[in-house]
Amino acid sequence: MNKLEEMFKEALAPAGITINGSKPWDIQVFNPKVYELVMQSGSLGLGEAYMSKMWDCSRLDQFFERVLLNDIEGKLGLAEKLKFASSAAKLKLKSWVNPQSIERCKFDVPHHYDIGNKLYQKMLDSRMTYTCGYWNRASTLDEAQEHKMDLICRKLDLQPGMRILDIGCGWGSFMIYAAKKYGVICDGLTLSKEQKKLGSKLAIENGVVANFILKDYREFKPTVQYDRIVSIGMIEHVGPKNYAEYFECAERFMKDDGVFLLHTIGSHHSTTASDPWISKYIFPNGVIPSMKNLAEAMEDRFNIEDVHNFGEDYDKTLMCWFSNFQHSWNQIKGDYSEDFYRMWKYYLLSCAGAFRSRDLSLWQLALTKIGRRRPLTVRSM
Repeated sequence: MNKLEEMFKEALAPAGITINGSKPWDIQVFNPKVYELVMQSGSLGLGEAYMSKMWDCSRLDQFFERVLLNDIEGKLGLAEKLKFASSAAKLKLKSWVNPQSIERCKFDVPHHYDIGNKLYQKMLDSRMTYTCGYWNRASTLDEAQEHKMDLICRKLDLQPGMRILDIGCGWGSFMIYAAKKYGVICDGLTLSKEQKKLGSKLAIENGVVANFILKDYREFKPTVQYDRIVSIGMIEHVGPKNYAEYFECAERFMKDDGVFLLHTIGSHHSTTASDPWISKYIFPNGVIPSMKNLAEAMEDRFNIEDVHNFGEDYDKTLMCWFSNFQHSWNQIKGDYSEDFYRMWKYYLLSCAGAFRSRDLSLWQLALTKIGRRRPLTVRSM
């Protein structure tokens, strides 16, 4: 056993993880170079080594839950090392002042969302909702997603005839649900041509008014103000340099007595960068906001009427997505490589572990404009 392997063995032991052990969360190492890759590149090295079949684990979700609960990165001294490397990279890229610029987002968003509707149709619920479900009194993924959408509608106090703007509307699951059940008129912003194409078709099939607009929120020039605004799982693509403009746009788009419902993954620390592996392979230039990020960006613009954290529900949602993906793989694998399968499996299960360990949260914030005359009375629970 070399020195690096011994160091990893000692670091993993408090988490109950054994190298080449028999427990489902133990890792099987097939190439000892994996230790060097992790020490050099942290999570990026770990993920790429997995994709290259240098190591495996029968329950990646349980492995990551234990790694995060026991701060294995800190025990290996990776956190400070990678923080220094990140700072050096920022100096080299100082001319690239806004990684989430309009031009860059138009390139980055299709990287993830235009990889084929068939994959998402097999993986997601019947409405194609690609955000956390709400599992209170739900036993299936379809029920959890319907409960989430109705929860949002109730928080927004939707009334027939209201005009709703969905910033980052995806395939339109929320717009279609809200229009059908609550009689509202919806406009949705997306940068994905595939989402617009399929979402428009689904809206027509459901007989509702849901307009899909292929435009960045910063370029959107509405001719009316909206009664309500929702943004469900989109601010993770906005980036710290743009948080203030994002909230300024929402404030400008909304009527004075309106309500803005923000649904986002939440980080417990402020950062300017995403996990390196996630950024390279899954969500280019995505950044998870902290509560500090959000509070500073909305200062002097919005009252926070309600905060709801149900991050544990994202664990269940991700495990359902993985189960659907795994069971459907033989039907869709002709369009993807075996490398893609390992990448996607790693993505879904590592994220499930992150939510299970509470390293990540899921927040819903109900916001009203400063100076709104009547308080928002609808509550979440």
